[in-house]
Amino acid sequence: MNGVRRSLLLLALLCPALAGCRYNFVPLIPGQIEPELPARVTGAALTRDGERLVLRAQVDGPITPEFLSVAWFNGTQAIGTDSVYLDAAQRAATFELRAPDKGAYRAVLSFGGSVLRQVELYEVKP
Repeated sequence: MNGVRRSLLLLALLCPALAGCRYNFVPLIPGQIEPELPARVTGAALTRDGERLVLRAQVDGPITPEFLSVAWFNGTQAIGTDSVYLDAAQRAATFELRAPDKGAYRAVLSFGGSVLRQVELYEVKP
């Protein structure tokens, strides 16, 4: 019994000292974190203008000067590619492709080698 009493007395004496141990270098409210979002394509639209397909797109976010590339498809068949150089001053691009026949058209946009968006214009069932 004496050993238990001694342990309880030692614990009672150490409790105030242990309660005072806390981290003082961690702020109670952390600072504001600003996320760095990658470049993204916004406002992309694929439309038909007579015998041409017209693709308009804009790149938002922080960008380094790179090529915005488009790969054109009719169903699963690749029918063309194109690219335009974009930088911080020039963020929008317009691409055109001659396509007199109706089809299931897709345009895949990539910026700096990363695919960012696919837009579609289905005039017939794919």
